[in-house]
Amino acid sequence: MKELIIEVDEQKYNFLIELLRSFDFVSIKKTSRKNDVLFIAKAMKEAKLASEGKIKSRLAKSFLDEL
Repeated sequence: MKELIIEVDEQKYNFLIELLRSFDFVSIKKTSRKNDVLFIAKAMKEAKLASEGKIKSRLAKSFLDEL
């Protein structure tokens, strides 16, 4: 399954959610601020470990090439 992240105008959000729910092949994941905070905390921990040489990091160019 592929994942798609979209941004939508707040006024059209409910309409779009209901439309997407009508498709049996679409699964909607709810995100929360808690998940965002946990993701950032994990990233900060990994950055600290990389700066201490405890884990291997990669070049920013290779990261940006993936985007």
